[in-house]
Amino acid sequence: MVESLRLGVAGLGTVGASLLRILQRHGNDLALRVGRPVVVTSVSARDRMRDRGVDLTPFAWFDDPVALARSNDIDVFVELMGGADGPAAASVRAAIEAGKHVVTANKALLARHGTELARAAEANGVSLNFEAAAAGGIPIIKTLRESLAGNTVSRVYGILNGTCNYILTRMEREGLSFDACLAEAQRLGYAEADPTFDVDGFDTAHKLSLLTAIAFGSEIDTDEIYVEGIRSITTADIEAADELGYRIKLLGVASWSDGGIEQRVHPTMVPKSSPIARVDGVTNAVAVEADFVGRLVLSGPGAGGDATASSVMSDIADIARGDVVGTFGRPAHTLQPYRRAGIRAHEGGYYIRLAVYDRPGAFASIAKRMAENDISLESIVQRRRAPKADAPDHPQPLEPQPVILITYDTTETQVREALDRITADGHIAEQPQMIRIEQLA
Repeated sequence: MVESLRLGVAGLGTVGASLLRILQRHGNDLALRVGRPVVVTSVSARDRMRDRGVDLTPFAWFDDPVALARSNDIDVFVELMGGADGPAAASVRAAIEAGKHVVTANKALLARHGTELARAAEANGVSLNFEAAAAGGIPIIKTLRESLAGNTVSRVYGILNGTCNYILTRMEREGLSFDACLAEAQRLGYAEADPTFDVDGFDTAHKLSLLTAIAFGSEIDTDEIYVEGIRSITTADIEAADELGYRIKLLGVASWSDGGIEQRVHPTMVPKSSPIARVDGVTNAVAVEADFVGRLVLSGPGAGGDATASSVMSDIADIARGDVVGTFGRPAHTLQPYRRAGIRAHEGGYYIRLAVYDRPGAFASIAKRMAENDISLESIVQRRRAPKADAPDHPQPLEPQPVILITYDTTETQVREALDRITADGHIAEQPQMIRIEQLA
């Protein structure tokens, strides 16, 4: 008789409970697909008495996830607790040292310790699988690690955070402010009470670092990612993008060249005709550019208990079949030190919005600063505000006028230097807004 694959599940939140339901509903069919029964023997969570909508009585209970990770009654430790350190890190290390396979959805843990844990898993002859750690239900890890093994990847980019995509979609469709959309996202449960991790880009950066390691065979270095969130995006930017034929998305972008690897997270204007532009709401999408397949675009639910648990189940199924693949698609000891690419011209240029005081010499000064930094302008659009209706017979204070500049290809360093000088000249009323334009097919 074929032995069952025994699971120990640590963390019984939304994802953990969904995983138990998947096994209850599809356990028999799963056994036929993988060639052996897959059963949960033990679980661990912070609150034993909480009602999770699933029956926990068949499972041994562990108050300590580290003890569960070392248990002789499991073959696979499934870590769904979250957190870069603490119990999650301690229990995953304990499981690997005890010769247990590990499946995790913990992007923060892997972004900080992924290289170290991959090497430990390899040394102990076990798998460390994490399909659910990037883009939820989208099988992007398996695609990069296995399906594209015969390709050289040049770029990976995508919408990796559903909260930000939801906010930007609502801002565009309904003309709402960022703050109003964020409040609605929190009410619906798409955003946490403290939304910093999502809206400031750090969640996307963690996921991007994992995709980068697989795509380019490098060690993880999240600290080398340029990160910018969406708090500065206004309805004026959304409207300008629409008029110019673009939509604004928060993208994570990783690209490879002979000079090294570039990783960045920031709001981006993308052509309305591109597949990425048509991804709305909490949906995620990831595009991969490789030499033999060209461009692949995968989209689907980036979060949620069922979608994430589905990816966790995919990793468990691989282990049940005996499919052992290197954590990052190659032997961990062959991962190369991360080498950051030098500054290159950004293909697509930049959108710049300035609030310019309407006075003699202001526009000439701005144009001069751009020229000094070798920045060529593709277009200049000025939107004059209507004069105030009150006290028409009295002189009015200078009202800053919105001015939009679109540059040709240039480097971010040149743009930022020009904007610093423009700000110092005193001709603008507020910090400039700068958004990269990506010419995606």
